[in-house]
Amino acid sequence: MGQPRRRGYPHGHHHRCPRRIALPAAALALLFLAVSLLSVSLLSAPPLADPRTGLATSSSRRFLRRDPTNGSGGELEGTESGQAFNVATHGWIGQDDLWHSKLASNFYGCCNSSSKYLGPFFSDSSITTQPERYLIVVTSGGLNQQRTGIVDAVVAARILNATLVVPKLDQTSFWKDSSNFSEIFDIDWFISFLAKDVKIIKEPPVKGGKVMKPYKMRVPRKCTPRCYLNRVLPALLKKHVIRMTKYDYRLSNKLDTDLQKLRCRVNYHALRFTDPIQELGERLIQRMRKKSRYFVALHLRFEPDMLAFSGCYYGGGEKERRELAAIRRRWRTLHIRDPEKGRRQGRCPLTPEEVGLMLRALGYRSDVPIYVASGEIYGGEDTLAPLKALFPNFHTKETLSGDEELAPFLKFSSRMAAIDFIVCDESDAFVANNIGNMAKILAGRRRYFGHKRTIRPNSKQLYPLFMKRGNMSWDAFSAQMRIIQKGYMGDPMEITPGRGEFHANPAACICEKTSGNSVAKSIYRSNKEPANDTGIRKAVVGPPYPVYTDEEADGSDTEDDQDTTARGEMIDAEPDDDSVVRQEDPELEEILSD
Repeated sequence: MGQPRRRGYPHGHHHRCPRRIALPAAALALLFLAVSLLSVSLLSAPPLADPRTGLATSSSRRFLRRDPTNGSGGELEGTESGQAFNVATHGWIGQDDLWHSKLASNFYGCCNSSSKYLGPFFSDSSITTQPERYLIVVTSGGLNQQRTGIVDAVVAARILNATLVVPKLDQTSFWKDSSNFSEIFDIDWFISFLAKDVKIIKEPPVKGGKVMKPYKMRVPRKCTPRCYLNRVLPALLKKHVIRMTKYDYRLSNKLDTDLQKLRCRVNYHALRFTDPIQELGERLIQRMRKKSRYFVALHLRFEPDMLAFSGCYYGGGEKERRELAAIRRRWRTLHIRDPEKGRRQGRCPLTPEEVGLMLRALGYRSDVPIYVASGEIYGGEDTLAPLKALFPNFHTKETLSGDEELAPFLKFSSRMAAIDFIVCDESDAFVANNIGNMAKILAGRRRYFGHKRTIRPNSKQLYPLFMKRGNMSWDAFSAQMRIIQKGYMGDPMEITPGRGEFHANPAACICEKTSGNSVAKSIYRSNKEPANDTGIRKAVVGPPYPVYTDEEADGSDTEDDQDTTARGEMIDAEPDDDSVVRQEDPELEEILSD
């Protein structure tokens, strides 16, 4: 009886898989299975490092250390639970880009007034200043917030055609600095440099042998020139001496081009620190220069109060949550915030470690000297350890100066801040982990004086990169970092002129060099400004603010103030004690001011 046929094969033949085909197929199947299992394990593995590290306990904190046995030639190795994130010590190709912008030489600071502003009737403050008009301002906050108040006070005096009394500094706020103007700034230079713009006197006016009593007022934030003419001028004409308190951000960000240029003359030229402050700052710069041709300066805001206000979480566990929550309870008006949402929106200050990783990923070598300007750091040396591991050549004003040098300034927070300001201003690259007043003012100043390398962390985009860095190679991490930070490195024109705060982006005071005998053009733009052939628009200079007489002031127009009036923001007479009129939580604003 014949054998039954097998379906699909010829009659009389059995199907057999030859040995030479079966073995490779089995090997390939096993290899595929192994690769699949490895991929699943990598995708499901936890991050190699908590992106919010820096404040955890010593048993769980990720730290960076130099491991001579890792075969990396002295790489820095980040460890957590025995896992590593290697940070290369070398920089990347294109080192010049770390310290200079190729386009910077095409631009320069320009703050001279227009011919209209300096016409025959406006050439000297003795002509523009009207008699019996005196303006006194009391600044608020830390050194750099007060600096913005001083700058705006000069412009306000010009708008009002008033004599300005040298501004009174804040001596009662959170910063508790008893310094007066002349102990921080060169008062004589300030007065003489601005003599053609505004008449400035050192002391309040005297009449009949007695100091004239001022009428106290406060204007709303971002008050326009029209707002000053409608609200302040009538009272000034009647009372003759006006004292404006808590004078911070009381002038509009957007002004006529000539008034913006006056802001620049005050901020970048008239405000000089006193000789003792300036000399110590320059000595510290020289000591940094002896260590290397280039150095980086970091303004690091990581104080407990700052972190508590941010509502962010930095990986310190229950201890951190408890301590920062206790600080937050001091401010009754502070809402509870979602820590993760704050990070996603870029509202959380970068940790010292994150700043260090950013700089290293951008290409700054581990041997680059770094100058750190900071106050009290939450977590102390433990928090700073990762940054110091990334940049061992770590310096502060305390480590660079002798005890005797620093002693005259130790009790004065504003003078100490001024020393940091000088060193940061002269650094070859400047970076801040925050968007406070010092960071903004230095960003604008460094743009004005040649677009010196100024790094603004793109915090919103950096958050996801830091979150996934544990699952990336260092090369991939650094490549992504350079992409994210493009446009945040202090290059010319990376911020649209007119956008952002003027102190950080003084576009009206930055001009572009042109070829041949053509006139240099401001990069400031407005909708009515004609564009040149390069697409950069020339500033159209409006008429200067005129000399207002008593009769002209009587017809004040409050059309643009109706909304603020409804909100109760009209200026009011204030009690003699300035402290009575502070906001519900004034300390909070003062802490965050610089």
